[in-house]
Amino acid sequence: MRMCCLDDGGSHLVDALGPRQIWNDIHRIMKRIELEKLNNTRDLAAIELPGGRVEHGRLIRSGQLGRASNADREWLKDNVSVVIDFRSDMERYEVPDPVIEGMVNIHCPIIDDIAAGVNRDSQSNEEAIEMLMTDPDNAMRYMCGMYETFVTSETARAGYEAFARKVLESADKPVLWHCTVGKDRAGFATAIVLEMLGADRETVMADYLATNGFIEHDLEAIANFYFGDAGSMESRAEDAFRRLFGASREFLEAAFSKAEEMYGSFRGYIRDGLHISDEEIEAWRDAMLSVPEESL
Repeated sequence: MRMCCLDDGGSHLVDALGPRQIWNDIHRIMKRIELEKLNNTRDLAAIELPGGRVEHGRLIRSGQLGRASNADREWLKDNVSVVIDFRSDMERYEVPDPVIEGMVNIHCPIIDDIAAGVNRDSQSNEEAIEMLMTDPDNAMRYMCGMYETFVTSETARAGYEAFARKVLESADKPVLWHCTVGKDRAGFATAIVLEMLGADRETVMADYLATNGFIEHDLEAIANFYFGDAGSMESRAEDAFRRLFGASREFLEAAFSKAEEMYGSFRGYIRDGLHISDEEIEAWRDAMLSVPEESL
């Protein structure tokens, strides 16, 4: 099975992302931080926003940090002050973040110790994923449902409120947030940050969908683990795999729709669900944004 990369216009994953213009925009607004082992670590500074841009190195999204090389750890030590980890207790136990002097690590769990929709005590993670990968529609329903829980779950709202609060409190510090791959929980967190920064919906979606290019090697490894040889996957299994492990606009749109249903808008979710006032957001945004020199 061929996975997408940022220069692979023919990939099945790329074709599933949405309008071609959105995919083209990814090249314009994304800035991957070149680290050895952390492939999905990205700086939001390159994203054009109303009123300017965020300074480089202030807001960073990533996957888990446990695989960081020695050089990566040195970069983290020199460039990150606050790390926010969305993973569950079990995930943190299995692959702990590195302990780095001067770097504060804050735990903001979004989901409980569950994987693929079932409790670890009742059924194994591997069995559940294999079940979902036999049916693309089932995989799509599961993923959309999970994104809806980012809005509806008290645990998720508490985690995202704590995250948003810490981001607002750390306007003078470089902040990095992550989950496991850096796609779902971290992706929704980034949507919250970009909404607070005033980004339009298509920019938020472009950032989210860019993950498919940055996690190419991770997806290959996962596919080989479950199928032995990713190239031997049947088309139906490939479709289900893509839906389960890739980023699809339907997932994030499911969360947006649920937020609009419950709170009137995504901003309403942030204001009333996460208890972050418009005044707090405006003050933080003014502190974060700077006008690019070429615009002066």
